[in-house]
Amino acid sequence: MIKESFFPTLVYAKDVNLDNDKISNDIVKWSQTDKGVEKTNMGGWHSTTDMASKPEYESLVKELIIMQQEIYKEELIERQPRLGNMWANINPKNAYNDWHVHPNCLFSGVYYSKANPNSGPLKISDPRSGTQLVMPVRQNKKLPHDLWREVRVPPITGRIIMFPAWLWHKVEPNLSDDIRISVSFNFIQEGF
Repeated sequence: MIKESFFPTLVYAKDVNLDNDKISNDIVKWSQTDKGVEKTNMGGWHSTTDMASKPEYESLVKELIIMQQEIYKEELIERQPRLGNMWANINPKNAYNDWHVHPNCLFSGVYYSKANPNSGPLKISDPRSGTQLVMPVRQNKKLPHDLWREVRVPPITGRIIMFPAWLWHKVEPNLSDDIRISVSFNFIQEGF
């Protein structure tokens, strides 16, 4: 039998070494002086989307651009990536972010500056609409990743996750007693 994998949805992750205590403290200070905005956040704080222009986050911006350039090379994408917007999220206990996509972008993602295993995973859903029409009964075995219908990606401090901006995703509730601090962002292709 010949087996090919067509139309995969690639999700990238990279661990980087940044001063997460400083990033988290700067975000908390920002939240104390700015009411933020309401978007997909339910019970948490969502900053304005101009975070990339703030000098205290320059080291994070550099790492995001490096990773996006690596993805461009991997996926044979021409031109250069451009960071469109970037914002911080603080999710206290029980806060979450509802299902959404990021229109008019190429890649989106998240960076965790403060997280623990119970602070709410990133949940992504199979983007192929046809898979929702037929749900076969499967053997009681561990399924390979290409047969999963949804994935929960655990938050890990110091990790960047990037994925296609059209991929439906959400953040499940923070079940820990500590806040979860993350940074979300969107990339576009230079010239668009």
